[in-house]
Amino acid sequence: MPLFEIETSGHIIISWAADDAAAESVVRQAYPDENIVRLTRRPRDTWVISKSALGLTDSRINPCNTARECLAKASGDKLHAIRLYMHETGDDLDRARKVIESNMVMGW
Repeated sequence: MPLFEIETSGHIIISWAADDAAAESVVRQAYPDENIVRLTRRPRDTWVISKSALGLTDSRINPCNTARECLAKASGDKLHAIRLYMHETGDDLDRARKVIESNMVMGW
């Protein structure tokens, strides 16, 4: 079954579906009020998130582990986790937000 990338006005959804219509149906069930902006059949059966594109390859620390620890301490509260991350690493608000949000997406 092919892998699809479906972009709506508020989300990017990665899902397996038999065809375009089935992929669109996945979105309609999950987010019925959102418009589909783009629907693409992926050329392979895998999805890769580039840590370097997100700026998460700092060799001083392992940002993903630190972010997951902060999310755990904050019980999943994003704003609190961002503050904890900034305190732990000394990073600015923008970088802390990127690291925490990307780890939330990856299922901390």
